[in-house]
Amino acid sequence: MAERIFNLGGDLPVGRLGFGTGGLVGPGYWGPRGGRTEARELLRTAVERGVTLIDTADNYGPDVAEELIAEALHPYGDRLVIATKGGVVRTGPDEWHVAGRPERLREMCEASLRRLRVERIDLYQLHRFDPAVPMAEQLGALAELRAEGKIRHIGLDTVTAEQLRLALESVPIASVQNAYNLLERGSAEVLALCEERGIAFLPYYPLGSGSLTRESAAALTAVASAHGAGTGQIALAWLLHHSPVLCPTPGTGSPAHLAENLDAATIHLSPRELAVLDAL
Repeated sequence: MAERIFNLGGDLPVGRLGFGTGGLVGPGYWGPRGGRTEARELLRTAVERGVTLIDTADNYGPDVAEELIAEALHPYGDRLVIATKGGVVRTGPDEWHVAGRPERLREMCEASLRRLRVERIDLYQLHRFDPAVPMAEQLGALAELRAEGKIRHIGLDTVTAEQLRLALESVPIASVQNAYNLLERGSAEVLALCEERGIAFLPYYPLGSGSLTRESAAALTAVASAHGAGTGQIALAWLLHHSPVLCPTPGTGSPAHLAENLDAATIHLSPRELAVLDAL
């Protein structure tokens, strides 16, 4: 059975199967999706089911996802870890721009603190490196916020292995968030570095943005049938077995899909099944 707990940053134990909030906002990450009451109830259900890692971003909505988290879950339980992101400005559905000037990152972080109703953010991830701003300046801004007690741990989103190595020379990095799933393993080198350094890897699109469940390989379907499970559940179970640092946070706006996703943590894949899936 895959280990269910990861010590984020070495001092924050989180369940390795978390909940992402992208599914609580509208298409293109713009506006709300459905009613706020239903979204708040889904967040509460996730926590009641044992989720201890909530992954969000200030530009989901924008602002909407962070507001919903605070409305549904504040005051937060001692075991609940909230991870958010800054460094991207969203101007419309599927329209966004990188904004990595130090003063802008500070504004974004402080706005997230207010929306989430906290004095310190457990995990603050730079959503993208801004190519127009030196890396040292962007990381320096986050390091200052960390020194001031406004950030507990720093994470990076969508980075190369070389960028991660360079960042680690400047500041401690607790997490990386790159695309990674059963059929998309382009960040294998980043994953290996995370394993070496004890860094959490929060794979985004853990279900291939739905493609894994729509275009399932025959081998994946066969494994799912053997467990009486859905292909998406097997894809999540594979991530949990594949590496001890992988901490998927699948998002959904559906209570039924939430239950299916969380049940993936109970699936034990045999060495033979893992070999079959690894070969896809």
